[in-house]
Amino acid sequence: MSESDCLFCKIVTGEVPAEIVREAERTIAVRDINPQAPTHVLIITRQHFTDAVSATRADSKIMDEIIREAHEVAAAEGVTETGYRLVFNTGTGGGQTVFHAHGHVLGGRGLEWPPG
Repeated sequence: MSESDCLFCKIVTGEVPAEIVREAERTIAVRDINPQAPTHVLIITRQHFTDAVSATRADSKIMDEIIREAHEVAAAEGVTETGYRLVFNTGTGGGQTVFHAHGHVLGGRGLEWPPG
């Protein structure tokens, strides 16, 4: 898939609408359209990377920014005290369906272990 076909690239540019929760210089946080928990927000890199691993290889600080933004979202959503989960799906076998680096912030209910 090319960047011009990437759903998350289109969300970042505003070509596809999304409920924006938070914006930072290098990331954007949007509500997931198919939430798996009361709080389910995606932290998406503004620059296109296929997955978390390729993002880290290209820019060693981008994952730090995603994690910081995820915590800010969790705090704003009121789930830091009860706990939240931060998930990075990598590859089809790992559940990745949009091949653009992003993390999922999940909270607001009990999250069992193991997942899936």
